[in-house]
Amino acid sequence: MSWNNQGGGPWRSPGQGPWGQGPTGPQPPSDLEEWLRRLQQGLRGLTPTGGGGGGGGAARLILVVALIALVAWFALGSFYTVQPNEVGINLVFGRYTGKTANGLNTNWPWPIGEVIKVPVWDQQLTEVGYRSDAGGADILAESQMLTGDQNIVNVRFRVSWQIDPTDPEDFVFNILNPRETVKAVAESIMREVVGLKTIDGVLTSDRKSIEPDVQQRMQTVLNGYHAGVLVKQVQLQSVDAPAQVISAYRDVTAAQQDQQRAVNDAETYANSVVPEAEGRASRILAEANAYKQQTILDATGQTSRYSQIYAQYKNAPGVTRERMYLETMERVLGEMSKTILDAPSASAPVPYLALDPTTQKPAGAPK
Repeated sequence: MSWNNQGGGPWRSPGQGPWGQGPTGPQPPSDLEEWLRRLQQGLRGLTPTGGGGGGGGAARLILVVALIALVAWFALGSFYTVQPNEVGINLVFGRYTGKTANGLNTNWPWPIGEVIKVPVWDQQLTEVGYRSDAGGADILAESQMLTGDQNIVNVRFRVSWQIDPTDPEDFVFNILNPRETVKAVAESIMREVVGLKTIDGVLTSDRKSIEPDVQQRMQTVLNGYHAGVLVKQVQLQSVDAPAQVISAYRDVTAAQQDQQRAVNDAETYANSVVPEAEGRASRILAEANAYKQQTILDATGQTSRYSQIYAQYKNAPGVTRERMYLETMERVLGEMSKTILDAPSASAPVPYLALDPTTQKPAGAPK
């Protein structure tokens, strides 16, 4: 049975509680009602009529809420931040209107406007022929290529690239899948360049020229696509012959390296011997020139001496002949033992043993 204070049901009358008579008289409005009432009074001047029934107040309330929502939507959706490594692409109704640099920027809020943030300064890597995230596993469908002399090689390489910061809109709008496009262009260009080389060149001497050649050709093709991509570097990770013949090609490579080492040793030896031989040749030439000059000077001096003697001989031939004879005898007989006869005699000279101590031979001379 329901509780009844004085009969008549659980509530005696409107405004009464279960414990008897409730509060009587007008009740004070709540805070929300007071705020709405003041807001309506403040906005009455916005409507054509100053008063109205409950329908007019509801319309004004809807208008106020709509205005507040509009202001909040515009204020909160118009500002956005671009990071230092990004460029903002502004769209209005899906149409490109410009790009913005890093920092705080504004655009129409969604759904009128849209901002696409492009990481233009991030370095992107595209791997062809292998995947580093799979432990470096080979992908033969990408790595196997045909050389110009009809041989197969496995080429694994990677391309470092970035979005062009001057034309990021090309990267966003012109190519449907830019990363796959870069990969396809890299593989195609590498096949083209390898097809112009021989297998020996690809495995040895031509590897350094392949990388810049592929980079330049890739950039040309991507510029033709207006892809908004800058190719920074092409790096060959490995270039090998097929597994069935790789041991034979390694032997060939080792032999070529031995040949190159022998050539380098020969050039080193030549560089050390040739200067030495040139030095000896220069010394011989210098000595020959010195001997030549000495001989010329001696001949010149003898000629001058002969000319002087001849001039004296013409003045006094007899005296000059006598003097020349005496000087010659002095020069010829000066260092030898002599016996001088004063005058000729009727009998032949008698030999004698010279006992003069001044004519003794030096010690150690043969007897």
